[in-house]
Amino acid sequence: MADKKSAQTSTQRIRISLKAFDHTIIDKAVKMIMETAERTGAIIAGPIPLPTKIKKFTVNSSTFISKNAREQFEMRIHKRLIDLRETTHATIEALTGLSLPAGVDIEIKMM
Repeated sequence: MADKKSAQTSTQRIRISLKAFDHTIIDKAVKMIMETAERTGAIIAGPIPLPTKIKKFTVNSSTFISKNAREQFEMRIHKRLIDLRETTHATIEALTGLSLPAGVDIEIKMM
């Protein structure tokens, strides 16, 4: 009996980290991943919102005339983290076949 159970459920964990510039897109992607994992019977921990990284850029508006004329731009990178435990082979197949919205960077680590 123990052999059948170990064949169905693997003990490895999957850590999924998502990055995007728009928080609404990343939230949609997280919802899709969570629904897929719940359907296959995996235990979900998350989504954990990680701190938003803000990159700021300062550019001169007019390079030759006035040095004091500058514009500032910022880029916000939103991050989420999801841990999946007690995954099955069906969970891994469903996650690889999942089509996420454009603009979401996904990184999957198996532990």
